[in-house]
Amino acid sequence: MNTMTFAGAIEDVLMKAMSEDRRIVVFGEDVHALRMNLYAKFGEMRVRPTPISESAFLGAAVTAAMAGLRPVVELMMVDFVAVAADALVNHAAKVEAFSGGRWKAPMVVRMGCGGGYGDGGQHEQSLWGWLAQVPGLKVVVPSNPADAGGLMLSAIEDEGPVLFMEHKLLADYWIDYLADGGRSNLDYDIPEAGIRGEVPKHWEPTPLGEAKVTRDGEHLTIVSVGVSVHRCLAAADKLEESGVRATVIDLRSIAPLDIRTVCQSVERTGRLLVVDEDYKHFSLSGELAAAVMEAGIGAKFARVAVEETIPFDRRREAQVLPSVPRILDAASKLVGR
Repeated sequence: MNTMTFAGAIEDVLMKAMSEDRRIVVFGEDVHALRMNLYAKFGEMRVRPTPISESAFLGAAVTAAMAGLRPVVELMMVDFVAVAADALVNHAAKVEAFSGGRWKAPMVVRMGCGGGYGDGGQHEQSLWGWLAQVPGLKVVVPSNPADAGGLMLSAIEDEGPVLFMEHKLLADYWIDYLADGGRSNLDYDIPEAGIRGEVPKHWEPTPLGEAKVTRDGEHLTIVSVGVSVHRCLAAADKLEESGVRATVIDLRSIAPLDIRTVCQSVERTGRLLVVDEDYKHFSLSGELAAAVMEAGIGAKFARVAVEETIPFDRRREAQVLPSVPRILDAASKLVGR
């Protein structure tokens, strides 16, 4: 096994894929600087910086994909997808259905997401639940380097639009940027296992819609995605000290969603805790609860999610976002401790 950073695994996959397939192009804001290795190897014709106009270059990505290219287009933050939602929601997501399969939009939209560093509600959202509601859009959220690379490979090979969301506290270039941006006096809860880890010698696609059981236990099922998976594992370690053994499931993909793996675990444990750094209402956590009920499984349910606009104040932000103490509190109530 090799060891790579989260962002390094993604770039390694892109480097290999672009070498093998000339249809793959990368464009977005500052990609010539952010993806210097790709820019140096493939040049400006295939790694193209764009103006700060998300609606323009995301719209261009849709038509480029329909015309035969396979663009990997970068939005600096998922929050900015609101500026360009028309291209995704009304065009990329629907072109295959509307054309009876004659047209497709094989494109990847790579976006930073998540909070925990003091940027507030316009730059720290996750929004994967909102985006996953749209038929035709696939949404993936890796939690570690191996999955980041495998999911990116699957996203590139997919025949439709895939939203690839990477949490900013896992991507080393984001962490370096935050440290150099005058915030070195702040502490970030950064999971080391998410930033750097083992990756396969030869990349294979990680199937979209296939969750992974990262820890097994019989008392409680905890389901999460992205950086919160590491918070859940830390909480599960503490729960075990008091005799509570929890299963932790990393969804990896939100659309498609691996309902089967979740239901199999909940049927055994009788308790479901969803930890989600997205909004609580009309959300991933509610979708999972509904899926368990529709499967006829009787279970106790709780969720730890974002219930208000994320504040700038770091102390209040820590109370709003999912954290190990919040997870422990919810889990303890579920198991009656």
